[in-house]
Amino acid sequence: MTTADTFKPRVRTRFAPSPTGFIHLGNIRSALYPWAFARAQGGDFILRIEDTDLERSTQAAVDVILEGMAWLGLDPDEGPYYQMQRMDRYKQVLAELQAAGHVYPCYMSVAELDALRERQMAAKLKPRYDGTWRPEPGKQLPPVPEGVQPVLRFRNPLGGVVAWDDKVKGRIEIRNDELDDLVIARPDGTPTYNFCVVVDDIDMRITHVIRGDDHVNNTPRQINIFRALGHKPPVYAHLPTVLNEQGEKMSKRSGAKPVTQYRDEGYLPDAMVNYLARLGWSHGDDEIFSRAQFLKWFDLDHLGRSAAQFDEAKLRWVNAQHLKAMRDEDLAPLVAWQLERRGIAADERLAVICGLFKDRCDTTAALADWAQVFYAEVQPSADDLAKHVTEAVRPALASLQTKLATIDWTVPAIGAAIKETLAEHGLKMPQLAMPVRVLVMGTPQTPSLDATLALHQREKVLERLRSA
Repeated sequence: MTTADTFKPRVRTRFAPSPTGFIHLGNIRSALYPWAFARAQGGDFILRIEDTDLERSTQAAVDVILEGMAWLGLDPDEGPYYQMQRMDRYKQVLAELQAAGHVYPCYMSVAELDALRERQMAAKLKPRYDGTWRPEPGKQLPPVPEGVQPVLRFRNPLGGVVAWDDKVKGRIEIRNDELDDLVIARPDGTPTYNFCVVVDDIDMRITHVIRGDDHVNNTPRQINIFRALGHKPPVYAHLPTVLNEQGEKMSKRSGAKPVTQYRDEGYLPDAMVNYLARLGWSHGDDEIFSRAQFLKWFDLDHLGRSAAQFDEAKLRWVNAQHLKAMRDEDLAPLVAWQLERRGIAADERLAVICGLFKDRCDTTAALADWAQVFYAEVQPSADDLAKHVTEAVRPALASLQTKLATIDWTVPAIGAAIKETLAEHGLKMPQLAMPVRVLVMGTPQTPSLDATLALHQREKVLERLRSA
């Protein structure tokens, strides 16, 4: 082990959502990668709720964040921390910056700022604060207006560039001349987003910031604040946008669903992790992998540079592969939860029912549709009854019913009773199996008839056959 390895800092990542709307898959992918990197590197994953937007932040949105992450198994090692509970700390650091000359009061009113922007735009210049109140040696500042509470602005460096090696986008350089002096505290003293983020990342010892590329424009400002505070910035990785199926940026406004809705619709956490991982990262051509494989393979070097497009059909396919691969005993509680939501209590048969039907299903909700038939009444369609339960087959149905009433209730015995009935009445399997399925299961298509009937209670089968 080299000296450099010995002093390599422990990896610490964070997910810092704003609870201003329900978290969707595009957001949660920004939690998955920092979580996975921390796990893959033996580090720590921190959850921070950026709730300083008091007008738009809601507890309901916080609950969906916590529920969604818990469901997906993205458990933080620390947090959730809430920015609103850290105001005293921000104000302390603000005072330190001001004392060191990195922050100054600005008395320019909103009306004056608007007029400045209009003049700049008319002259085809980039609208920006012009430094009117920035103190410089020998500069005469305007007289302080009476009764006006100033904002505090960060004194951005003049000249030079802010540069970083982004783990997704490569080398990025921004000239300091393109950045104006950022407002870092409002007139009431409340600190602003870019400042709070830097203080949080310093205090929480964040080593890697993995977030959406909508934050790229904030990064040079944040790096300059880090440096003013005497701290080295973290490593940055800015993830490309997740697009919806229409090719637009995924957002709540464009109909993106809360993450928890996928749970309710019967998706599996490991399948969601698998699918989301592939929305911007790859390991060769591997499409289906376990959580353990993902964590073994994950690194920041194979993050994609182009926007990924969400595809619900692909998600359903990935979910179906995971569902088929699951042990029946592990699947049964998830299907039981779906049944409970419908007011149906399952029993010990459920794991075997899952095993019999899971190959036909792509969600636990679809599997619950099959399982429900074993616990609730069925109502075959009039079309299926007319097509399959004909006068010609009723004698065979009566004969099968008589045999099923007295045999051992096992798959082999049921199979033998079906064969005897077919031979007696000179029928082929579909001629008898279809009407039996329609009466007992409410549909003409099911897995093996003897296995399906064996999972039913005998009396229920006899009652449904009698209904013919």
